[in-house]
Amino acid sequence: MFPALSRCAALVSAAAILFGCHPTRVAPESGPTSAMGDTARIRSDIVYLASDALEGRATGTPGNDSAAAYLAREYATLGLTRIVRPTTCPEMRAGVRECVVGRASYLQHFPARSAAAAHAGLPGELPTQNVIAMQPGTDPTLHAEYVVIGAHFDHLGRSSFNAMDPDAKDAIRHGADDNASGTAAVLELARRFHAVPARRPILFANFSGEELGVLGSGYFVEHSPVPLDSITAMLNFDMVGRLRNDKLIVYGVNTAAEMRGIVDSANRVQPLAITAEGDGFGPSDHASFYGKNIPVLQFFTDMHEDYHRATDVASKINIPGEARVIDYAERVARAIADRPTRLTYVRSSQPPPRMPGSSANGTYFGSVPDMSTGDLPGVKLAGVTVGSPADKAGVKAGDIIVEFGGKPVKDIYSYTDAIGAHKPGDVVQVVVLRAGTRLALTATLGKRGS
Repeated sequence: MFPALSRCAALVSAAAILFGCHPTRVAPESGPTSAMGDTARIRSDIVYLASDALEGRATGTPGNDSAAAYLAREYATLGLTRIVRPTTCPEMRAGVRECVVGRASYLQHFPARSAAAAHAGLPGELPTQNVIAMQPGTDPTLHAEYVVIGAHFDHLGRSSFNAMDPDAKDAIRHGADDNASGTAAVLELARRFHAVPARRPILFANFSGEELGVLGSGYFVEHSPVPLDSITAMLNFDMVGRLRNDKLIVYGVNTAAEMRGIVDSANRVQPLAITAEGDGFGPSDHASFYGKNIPVLQFFTDMHEDYHRATDVASKINIPGEARVIDYAERVARAIADRPTRLTYVRSSQPPPRMPGSSANGTYFGSVPDMSTGDLPGVKLAGVTVGSPADKAGVKAGDIIVEFGGKPVKDIYSYTDAIGAHKPGDVVQVVVLRAGTRLALTATLGKRGS
């Protein structure tokens, strides 16, 4: 999970708010098999992903590539379907396996472009890859409707950028909870859904570049291997390895009309103390999908003192606790994947977290920047909050803001500074590019929380 504490990290957080044939198997009447018998597998995945050998899996590093190769091997062992068929190949580091145009692959190569990293003096573009695999469904009438189960596998590596322990300098930030734990959850769910498929096909997606601003999931939704409107839901796992007092936070329960009922019903077996949060915009990969009108959930066992520090190591993961989270999440995922009808998407009416650069009196516009397009002039929007000043002014998802209140907008930094130069009640002109056409819109800024 990328941070929301330092200026650079908070900007990234704000921006985020922005196939084969298998025989049909019948799940046991008592529900999915408990993960409690699979703890050794979960532990093994986390220990490897958080090992010194992978050096924290930072985007654009050999350790990140090795983690991607590990995930691809696991999916190949299961026999899951390769679905990514690249039409072009980005530049890759020496030693990385060649990207072959037209060949199905588990790897989705892309250039990770981060305005926040470039602003901090780091490389603004890094070659990396997502890992994607598919488990076909059992119902031929639902073969073109997908559920995405995903997690980011990158972390900070040896960089102090976004780290909470900068004095540790180039120490390895192992990222055992953030997010080897979420990656292991996706792998375990892939094994389970392969053993007992759902009615709908499942896409298992592991994203790189999350710590730089949800770049991998942003690339996925812009270059989806399946039509975006065929994805019925996305379930995200980010930091699910520190279950304490049975507390699990589930974000996104208001992103579909049926979602809260599904989340509640799945908690009747070995119940957890669930805190259900409504909105689908937040500092992780689910936000990229919600910005494309896809219902989402995120599973999260809450913050801890080792977050973004070198002390986030595998020995501190609560493996039995994570197994319980996986048990619960599997019930949720099966309920969604086996529904006879699709979920009903609900657009957010909640304001995203406060954007850095806004004034202390809480000036509010209601846009959700898209950090996955860091090389664009201006700021592209992933979404707009319902009823917000941006929404009332006619600003739409996909617009590129190039001017705000008479000030040019070149990147997320100049954008947040432009918002922060105003106070609630100010009437400002907002210039956007929409499908190549320059439009001038008028907005009356609001006050956050009013």
